[in-house]
Amino acid sequence: MEEGITILEAIKREFGCGETDLRTYSPLALAYIGDAVFDLVIRTIVVERGNRSANSLHRKTVGYVNARIQAKMIDALQEKLTGEEAAVYRRGRNAKSHTMAKNASGAEYRKATGLEALCGYLYLSGQQERLLSLIREAIAEVGMEI
Repeated sequence: MEEGITILEAIKREFGCGETDLRTYSPLALAYIGDAVFDLVIRTIVVERGNRSANSLHRKTVGYVNARIQAKMIDALQEKLTGEEAAVYRRGRNAKSHTMAKNASGAEYRKATGLEALCGYLYLSGQQERLLSLIREAIAEVGMEI
C-alpha cells in the first residue's frame, strides 16, 4: 500500500470499486460498515495498548463495542456534530432494524445504530480524521480509558 493512502482508497483501487453517492445508501447499510469500522478502531487501540491474550483483548474490546456504551458515547457527542453528521445519525437511529441487542434497551440500540451509521458515513466519505477525533472525544466524554 502506498504511503499516505487510506485503507478505503486502497480497497477501492485494489478491488475496482467505483464512487457512489453516499446519500443513496440506506442508514442500515451505513451502520453495517460503521459497526465494523468502529470495532476495528477500538480493537486497534486495545491491541496497541499491550500484547495480551486474545481473551483479555476481547473482554477489553466488548467494554466499548456494545450498544449501551455506544449510546452513552453518542449522547456525549450530540453538541459536537455538524448538521450533516447529526442528520446521518438521526437517519441511522430512526431506521427500522429487525434485530436488537441482547444487553441494551431498544432506545440504546437505536442510538448505537445511529452512531454506527455516522461512523460508516465518515469512513465511506473519506473523513477518517473526523471519525477518529469523534471516537477519541466519545471515549473521553464517557470517562473510559482503553
